[in-house]
Amino acid sequence: MNRFERDTQIEMLGDGTFQVEIDRGWWIVRGPNGGYIAALLLRALEAAVDDPARIPRSLTVHFTSPPAAGAAIVQTSIERAGRSLTTASARLEQDGKLRALAVAAFSTPRPGPEFDHLSMPDVPPPEACEIAPGPGEGIISLRQRYESRHALGAPPFGDTTGQAVAGVGDTTGQAVAGGWIRLAEDPGPIDAALLAAYSDAWPPAIFTYPGREAIAAGVPTVDLTVHFRAPYPAEADPRDPVLVVFRSHYSRDGFVEEDGEIWTREGRLLVQCRQLAVVG
Repeated sequence: MNRFERDTQIEMLGDGTFQVEIDRGWWIVRGPNGGYIAALLLRALEAAVDDPARIPRSLTVHFTSPPAAGAAIVQTSIERAGRSLTTASARLEQDGKLRALAVAAFSTPRPGPEFDHLSMPDVPPPEACEIAPGPGEGIISLRQRYESRHALGAPPFGDTTGQAVAGVGDTTGQAVAGGWIRLAEDPGPIDAALLAAYSDAWPPAIFTYPGREAIAAGVPTVDLTVHFRAPYPAEADPRDPVLVVFRSHYSRDGFVEEDGEIWTREGRLLVQCRQLAVVG
């Protein structure tokens, strides 16, 4: 069991209620990373649904207030279970306060038309990209949990002049970011919970925008939606990093959106995600 699996364990208390332990190792500026909280909630929701044939298809989390480190309760409810799709909800509560609210959909495969008009950005392979700075002074604890290799857009927190990337075009003046990411400690199974965590594990794309100097230290997430489009291939190496790509197109009234994609090295789309965050 690697650290991510250990730090997202759940304990069943009965009647759809679970206890979780929020670990400070996944901290950002004012509290735990939203992707880490999404992973905890998804673990509880998967246990509540308790049907391996119905895999996660959609997860939406609204973050109401930052949790503290330590024990918390997740209360789940099966809202509806149909012939092929189950809708479930979860509340993360701590000290009598609601910290996060989630709704998820689980489904078996369904027949339907298939097409694919998306393509993975043509970026350098992970071996050709430098690993981001590891543990050290000024590095928030979340960054120690992941091995990140910048491959797309201007480097976060650095030069914001942008760079051209084949398949994406000139990113100069745009809020575009991404690269290769995997767990820093014992990379292992890539499941839905880890993909949910990856969907919010990269520095926000707006930090690559030329006007980022006016942004406060944190960009807290208001809501995060993760669409699970395909499982990680059984034949692929789970130690391989995945490519995360994030873009922000519109910032107004102190809020910015961010759209994301997660790809395998071979170009299989695993996740599409979107979040709204507070900025400024």
